[in-house]
Amino acid sequence: MSIPKEPRQLMINLMYLVLTALLALNVSAEVMNAFFSLDTGLKNSRDIVEKNNGSLTAAIEKAAVDYPSPQGEDYKNRAIKSNQVVNDFVTYIQGIRDSLYAKAGGDNPKVPGQPKDIRNKDITTRMFVNEGLGKKIEEKIMALRAELTGIVDEDPITVASLPLNVEALPPGTKAKNWSEFKFKQMPVAAVFPLLGKIQSDAKNSSTAVLNYCATKVQGTDLKFDKFIPGVAPKKNYVILGEEFEAEVFLSAFSSKTDNVSINVNGNNVSLKDGIGTYKTKPSNVGEQKYNVTINIRNPTTGTTETVKKEFSYEVGQRSIAVQLDKMNVFYIGVENPISVSAAGVSSNDVKVSASGVNVANKGGGHHIITGTTPGEAVLTVSAPGVSQRFTYRVKRIPDPTPLLGAKHRSKAMANGEFRAQGGIATVLENFDFDAKCDVAGFEVTWLPKRQDPISKQNSGARWNGDVQEWISKAKPGDAYFFDDIKCKCPGDAAARNLGGLAFKIR
Repeated sequence: MSIPKEPRQLMINLMYLVLTALLALNVSAEVMNAFFSLDTGLKNSRDIVEKNNGSLTAAIEKAAVDYPSPQGEDYKNRAIKSNQVVNDFVTYIQGIRDSLYAKAGGDNPKVPGQPKDIRNKDITTRMFVNEGLGKKIEEKIMALRAELTGIVDEDPITVASLPLNVEALPPGTKAKNWSEFKFKQMPVAAVFPLLGKIQSDAKNSSTAVLNYCATKVQGTDLKFDKFIPGVAPKKNYVILGEEFEAEVFLSAFSSKTDNVSINVNGNNVSLKDGIGTYKTKPSNVGEQKYNVTINIRNPTTGTTETVKKEFSYEVGQRSIAVQLDKMNVFYIGVENPISVSAAGVSSNDVKVSASGVNVANKGGGHHIITGTTPGEAVLTVSAPGVSQRFTYRVKRIPDPTPLLGAKHRSKAMANGEFRAQGGIATVLENFDFDAKCDVAGFEVTWLPKRQDPISKQNSGARWNGDVQEWISKAKPGDAYFFDDIKCKCPGDAAARNLGGLAFKIR
């Protein structure tokens, strides 16, 4: 029910100090207008505080009815009285504002909401200093603060939080008293936000008093000072593919509470820092149910409220599962992802070791297997209370398919299309891993129509040297042979031979 300190109010106070400092200067009309903007901001802030105070008062009155007690009735009446004396004070200050507005010429037809003579300093000096109105305001501030202090039983924390006060004069000031310091030679425009701040301080002081009364009406024995997230699953065991459902909520408790008791299945549970821990070792597999009963004693009324709820969890036997995420074999030179799990065990407690391959833990039950040598790999998966071995084959990446220009296989080809190709490429067909095999070189044989063949070695995948010239001279009737195409795939120690391609030019 408490209302936090308003950051906006702090900002307004700072703006007030800055604008006051500008009074020694020949300030512009824009700055004068800024005083009234500040006054409007203070009024908006008071409206918000007034609304919150109304809600807080209503809550205090309701609590006094819901939890009747002599103390509750007393502090309810104190809350009502604090509202009354603060409202009377705010109304008094409002009357002074209205009088100042009239003496400053009344409504300015050119600037709605402002009086005509906003720069006049004689009016304010005469009203608040010479005629003693500032002294009366000072006396009423002190009287109201004293009355509010009495309402809150002179509680030091609450009293220290009351913003309404007559502050001490700063060192070095030439002002003889508080009235001169606040109002002497102040332009009319500056006095309006000053009076508005006094009204706001009174309203915020009322908030502090209401918060104090609220704690007395509702009781102070039970304070929620700790918060943790709570989860109540519909069931604590699901099968892959099933939907998991749980109630998620914020749990608040008192770390020093002595009016709460918890028992599970009729047995009391000890509390530490307001939290009870229930432990049991089930003897059977399947669904296990347990009943929780919480008794809460209301510190104000002395009555006890009981809350009950049934929970359940599933007991199963541990088993380990290993799933190869792509293929049921480990390939050399690529990352082979696997997923490992053990029923009833956190993925953090499942360990994987291997022979014949390397293992990298990626977290969350996911691992990467990297093969180095063809043959057999043995994975050992262990978890608390269980361990299993799994055997897999380790193979080289299968031979890729050689292609001319990344898409053409051996066949007849038009001479224009043939000359447009840039070299030999490879593709790993029906292979689920992201791997690329690079062409190391090949032998090219050109058989011009009705001429003898000529051959040359080409290094790399693209045409180079004389081979590029041969390709550019292709004409119908010629034939080209690409033999001993060699490539290296990830993990290969030496290049592998993919055979050859042949093309007839038409």
